[in-house]
Amino acid sequence: MKVVFLDRDGVINEFPGDGRYVTKLKEFRFVAGALDALRILTREGYSIFVISNQAGVAKGIYTRQKLEHITRNMVRDALSMGGRIKKVFYCTHFSHAGCDCRKPEIGSIRKALGSMNKTIRAAQKAFFVGDTESDILAGHNAGCTTIFVLSGGQDRRHMRGWEVKPDFIARDLLEATDIINERNISRSRQRKRRVLTIDQARKLTNGKRTAKRR
Repeated sequence: MKVVFLDRDGVINEFPGDGRYVTKLKEFRFVAGALDALRILTREGYSIFVISNQAGVAKGIYTRQKLEHITRNMVRDALSMGGRIKKVFYCTHFSHAGCDCRKPEIGSIRKALGSMNKTIRAAQKAFFVGDTESDILAGHNAGCTTIFVLSGGQDRRHMRGWEVKPDFIARDLLEATDIINERNISRSRQRKRRVLTIDQARKLTNGKRTAKRR
């Protein structure tokens, strides 16, 4: 199973600024290379989920309808370039609401995996790409391999005070995609080596059995 969880603002689209939100379609601009990254991940067989906190809805800064309008266009534009976003999960609650869908909680990750009939254990083979501490914590809490991208509102200086550090750091989603593909190539090679070892063991065992019969 190949799954990637992506934050939205600062990863897919340009970061709107501290304390600010993308409230209308004209404010949504893809990060350079993000559409290419989505296309590559899709081509390589990844299921792509977007996991994003959007408390601006609860605060009355923009409506759920406007958020959905932005989402439809994001998904459509990605698809037109060959990238398929499987599903988008938003937490629109206040930060103090105590819900399980707001990162760093993992409720949205559970729902995403549940849509594929998978449990949270499957997250151990997944990747989480984000630009904030809450993203990295969410990925870590779920068991994902985490990648911190520098295209958003936080950088390496912010990371110094984090209790949980990301597994990897990338310039942007496109570079994160390279890391994801390299990691899976490495995992594939390890699996092949394990299979080869098992085959060799079987041959060795069969050889011993043949020698005993003689």
